[in-house]
Amino acid sequence: VQLVESGGGLVQPGGSLRLSCAASGFRFSSYGMSWYRQAPGKERELVAVISSAGSITNYADSVKGRFTISRDNAKTTVYLQMNSLQPLDTAAYYCKVVAAGMIYWGKGTLVTVSS
Repeated sequence: VQLVESGGGLVQPGGSLRLSCAASGFRFSSYGMSWYRQAPGKERELVAVISSAGSITNYADSVKGRFTISRDNAKTTVYLQMNSLQPLDTAAYYCKVVAAGMIYWGKGTLVTVSS
C-alpha cells in the first residue's frame, strides 16, 4: 500500500489549496479514505472522511463549510479542497486508509497559511 500526498504549500489567509492523495497497492474503490492534519506541537486530528463510493462524507467542525473531500476511484485519488484558509489550518496533512485490518498513512504534505 502506498499513499502519496501532494498539493501543499504557502498560501495567504483567505486563499485556497487542493490536496491530492494518490493511492496504490490495494482495491481503492472498496475502502473509505480520510484526511488528517497535525500542527506543530499538537496531536494529529481528523479533518474529513469519505466513504468508498464517495456518497458519504464527514468533517471536523473546524473545517465544515470550508473544506471538501472527494475522490476519483478511476484515478485512485482522494482530494481535499480547502477554501478560506486560516493560519490555524497550518499543519502537515496526511491521508489514511484502513485496509485489511491495517492502518496506512502517507508521508504528508505541508500547508502553511501566512501573510
